[in-house]
Amino acid sequence: MRKKLSVLVAGIMVLMLLLAGCGSKSSTESKNQGEQSKQEGKKTVALIVQALNQDYWYIMAAGAQAAANKYGVDLVVMGPKSETDVEQQFSMIEDQVAKKVAGIVLAPCQPDSVGPVLDKAKAAGIPVVLVDTDAPWDDKVSFIGTGNVAAGKESGKFMADKLATGDKVAIIRGPMGDPTHDQRIQGFKEAVEAKGIKIVADQPANSERGLATSVMENIIQSNPDIKGVFATNDEMAMGAYQALKSANRTDVIVVGLDGSPDALRSILDGGVAATAAQQPYEMGYQGVEAALKALNGESVPKNIDTGTILVTKDNAEERLKTLEEYLKSYPH
Repeated sequence: MRKKLSVLVAGIMVLMLLLAGCGSKSSTESKNQGEQSKQEGKKTVALIVQALNQDYWYIMAAGAQAAANKYGVDLVVMGPKSETDVEQQFSMIEDQVAKKVAGIVLAPCQPDSVGPVLDKAKAAGIPVVLVDTDAPWDDKVSFIGTGNVAAGKESGKFMADKLATGDKVAIIRGPMGDPTHDQRIQGFKEAVEAKGIKIVADQPANSERGLATSVMENIIQSNPDIKGVFATNDEMAMGAYQALKSANRTDVIVVGLDGSPDALRSILDGGVAATAAQQPYEMGYQGVEAALKALNGESVPKNIDTGTILVTKDNAEERLKTLEEYLKSYPH
């Protein structure tokens, strides 16, 4: 009996040792899980662009990612398929508010109607920074982007210097009602009309290359003596040039705005003549930075102009190398 009791006691002691070992393992796992939870609790900033269909927006994402890396936050990037898909962008904003992100950096598709959606972010205590396109919403942290009237005027001056009084030009623009494109046209008109150049067409192509090709084909038919085309973004400038090339009208000067890699390559190849290059990388970087500053109670200027660079054949190669480095840093 005593022998059996001794064996039983020994067995119990071994079992206790095993359980103690299991307890140590559980403590380690618990610590790891705690560290993982801490990592998962990292602040997240959402960059919501107008459409993920152009290098321009990916360059902006690269800048935002650089800022996120510097400040130790996570970044999510999203945008609808087209700049005209307003409802999809609104849904994305609402989804990020529901997920309680730390901040939202937004390039609104339809600035005049985005206010009620952004009010939901305000109610949730989420700071909103507008980039690229401003909106009449008083509670934004800041608008960070291009002085679009000045950028349009710079494009217009370049074209005016190449043309003579009385020459005819056309405008191909982004979505109707978008103030960004309205302001670019305003600046362009001021520059070319000051020299007596006539604007014979002003038609939308919704910032899309394929649509701009069709629009340009129609403009050529109606105005065969046209001498210049201003597109309010580079995608449309590329589409317009394609139509002109197909019609053997490469004598027509095409000027864009944005400074996209495709446009810079076209400039180097003798296609598009010039583009007023925006600074989307800076918009993305400073947008994330401003959202985090607001979250920490720091003051941020209500308007930050990131400026433009007029790119022609003289400086296109250098600018292209810079943009390619940005895109390498944010694969897509």
